[in-house]
Amino acid sequence: MGILTCATSCQSKQESQTQPTFLQSESTSLNSQPSLPSVLSLSSQSQHPSTNHQCISTLKGHTSYVFTLTITGKRLYSGSSDGEIRTLNNINPSETHSGPADSRNTVLIGKSAVKSILVSGENLFSAHQDSKIRVWQIENRNYKLLATLPTLKDRVLRFLPTKNHIQVRRHKKCTWVHHVDAVSGLAISEDTTILYSVSWDRTLKIWRTSDFRCLESVANVHDDAINAITVSNDGFIYTGSADMKIKVWKKLPKEKNHSLVATLKQHKSAVNALALSSDGMVLYSGACDRSIVVWERMSGSTCGGHMVVVGALRGHVKAILCLALVSDLVCSGSADKTVRIWQKGVDKRYACLAVLEGHKAPIKCIAAAVDHSSSYTCGTSHLIYSGSLDCDIKVWQLFSATQS
Repeated sequence: MGILTCATSCQSKQESQTQPTFLQSESTSLNSQPSLPSVLSLSSQSQHPSTNHQCISTLKGHTSYVFTLTITGKRLYSGSSDGEIRTLNNINPSETHSGPADSRNTVLIGKSAVKSILVSGENLFSAHQDSKIRVWQIENRNYKLLATLPTLKDRVLRFLPTKNHIQVRRHKKCTWVHHVDAVSGLAISEDTTILYSVSWDRTLKIWRTSDFRCLESVANVHDDAINAITVSNDGFIYTGSADMKIKVWKKLPKEKNHSLVATLKQHKSAVNALALSSDGMVLYSGACDRSIVVWERMSGSTCGGHMVVVGALRGHVKAILCLALVSDLVCSGSADKTVRIWQKGVDKRYACLAVLEGHKAPIKCIAAAVDHSSSYTCGTSHLIYSGSLDCDIKVWQLFSATQS
């Protein structure tokens, strides 16, 4: 993956290109709908005066849409619509580089779009358009395919009993361990023993990471494609769907399977993104209605289902496609080709610290991290990574003052 210093304007590689089939299927997510006038606005449209930001690099290498980003340690992983997974190690904001794409950074070249990447320990999990989850073992900078989920052993064990077969289309059946449409999101339990996956087939599946066996499949989780998932440290699973709902799931004491504990209704259009605070008390949801709804767990409540709407963040002029949290910042990416950075103040209102502009196509994914290499002493420096349908990844450095 080559690195170029960020220019004032970047050439769009595919702005006029006809959308392929896999992107047309996401048209619901890209289309913008009216905002939510009935929800209290928590945002201020003015930028914070004590915040500075700049685009420090544009990462070149992908030749197709960038669909997913994730950071682990000092590594940035990116997945694209042509099936490539690339990694970049030890990004140093003080250095700038130029040159062609470096093929040595390519981890995987496949034929199916990469929808989500999750790294846990020495394993990398990738979710794909072809309805598969692939597990890769990380050894230094080498990657070995460990398994494709569902595994052959899982498929064989479930094949013979007829009770394990479900109707997936009018004239087609398969075992319940299979996803039958794009796997759109992945999440992992706090103890890393359980992997969760959601799909456009409207199912939630639970996998054991020790042997990659599918333990449970929850059918008809939503009335339409599931676009997002996030999991709290105390085991509450939040799923967001094109049916405009967020649902909360939990494996209750003495119960064998997960059950629905709450349905959160506020959005009036497809829910595309979810992000949960580290303590599980605040949930952010982004949708085609151009709003980021802020949900808070009721005071004194130990049930993650008891979330109430406290307001919405407004500023984007098109659909919200992705969300990421780092420190006390909320990062949002939109079909309007911008990234916005929000910070909650002592008055519980959110200031828009920055609007990051430079991409030539919708922002499909965001990752963020604290910049530990910075010598900034008056606050905190963060690195924000944005992946776009213009095939580029931009690296932004944001300096924010410490709140008094």
